[in-house]
Amino acid sequence: MPKVIDHDQRREHIVDVTWGLIVRGGLEAATMREIATAAGFANGALKRYFPSKDALVEATFNRALSMMNDHIAGGTKVHTGLEALRAMCYGAMPLDAKRITAGRVLMAFWEMSLANKALHDRYLEHLKAWRGLLHEHIRQGRADGDILTAVPDDQLVDEIVLMNAGANVMSLVGPRHSTKKLQRQHLDTFFERLVRP
Repeated sequence: MPKVIDHDQRREHIVDVTWGLIVRGGLEAATMREIATAAGFANGALKRYFPSKDALVEATFNRALSMMNDHIAGGTKVHTGLEALRAMCYGAMPLDAKRITAGRVLMAFWEMSLANKALHDRYLEHLKAWRGLLHEHIRQGRADGDILTAVPDDQLVDEIVLMNAGANVMSLVGPRHSTKKLQRQHLDTFFERLVRP
């Protein structure tokens, strides 16, 4: 009787291997040959599961986004307005090893997306959705009377996105400038400003 192959499981295994190679050595380390060797496949066998390196990197990127989205969504399921915004901001920051690792994969993806329009567009879709959620919670926080600052909503959203992107980059390239304590201080200061008229 022929062996039953679980193709979804194999795809996940290949993404696991790619993730590990990117984390250890950056995007350059994740060549198709290295991925195939580490995954236990012949070099050409990966094409059954991913037609190109771009497709494989996108699948790995989607996993990183999924991890980040899970952290972000955790608090928004039980909160709205200001508290949901706070949960989103803390959830998106690289405050533990898992999120720092996801940030490393995102950095590799950002680099690749500069030369790949499809990957770049994929990231812009994610960014648009994230910004939309931030706007939604800021509007709700203002309606609830919890957010009192006169700073325009667009500016607040920009600050959150830039604070998060900067924290993810610095947690990798200059970790002493982006410690968990400093990240929490920056977020606490930001939220103190929101509740002042």
